[in-house]
Amino acid sequence: MATKMSIARFALLLAIALALPATPATIAAADIAPERVQLRIELYGFAGFHVLTDRTTLDTSGDRYSIATDIDTRGIAAVFVDLNSHSTVQGRIAADAAYPEAYRGEVRRNGVDRRYRIDYRPDGPVASELAPPVATWRSQAAPGELRGTVDQLTAYFLLERQLARTGSCKLTVPVFDGHGRYNLRFLDAAEQAPPRGPAKSFAGPTHVCAAVRKDVPGFAGNGDQAEGTYQSGRVWYARIGPNGHMIPVQMEFDTEFGIVRGYLAEVKGHGIDRRFIE
Repeated sequence: MATKMSIARFALLLAIALALPATPATIAAADIAPERVQLRIELYGFAGFHVLTDRTTLDTSGDRYSIATDIDTRGIAAVFVDLNSHSTVQGRIAADAAYPEAYRGEVRRNGVDRRYRIDYRPDGPVASELAPPVATWRSQAAPGELRGTVDQLTAYFLLERQLARTGSCKLTVPVFDGHGRYNLRFLDAAEQAPPRGPAKSFAGPTHVCAAVRKDVPGFAGNGDQAEGTYQSGRVWYARIGPNGHMIPVQMEFDTEFGIVRGYLAEVKGHGIDRRFIE
């Protein structure tokens, strides 16, 4: 049975699943106009209650990418947890890989602020956290222990680039989120229609990716009960728009509210302008 996770962690996971395939780096950056894709995901919990709205923006230009996501609680969820978060990452694209350079995360949960920062250096990432009542905090892990890891946003960005390129989800990505260290293993799941959602949710062919989290021993952040953890989930992707970009249209995970499902509500950019949910 999957370990339940906090709605804050679930919201972040949904946010990182919204990156889209970037423009191939084989084309000179000077020859490419900046491109932007904006997504809105609506999340529903037990008995169909609306719990979260997730807005994510992806910008790509040649060999550069940036992802930003904003999440807010909605409806009855605010009774249990008042959550607002903003996360960003900037990095570069090289061939089939993506390399983050700076990740920032700001979360306000029930009136308490927590800020994360990861700077990527040649010898490995360095993380810090500013969270009351602690003035400053730095990861106890040496940069060398984190060499080769990426942030959560970039992990799903890599998955979706590969899925668009090869049609397969099979990928393992080493992740450090500023506190915990784990590997995300993506697999091709059995093709199946997503569970029924709102009346106007996306309907069409999809490719299902399963996500399995495996914690790396020795990192205290993996067991932080205040943040929660997840062990598995599923994301349904579809080719939408004239360029056939792979876009997440539905996802589901086990949370403290039970099964929570996210549905693509709106997508703009890359020649696409479609709204599925008001």
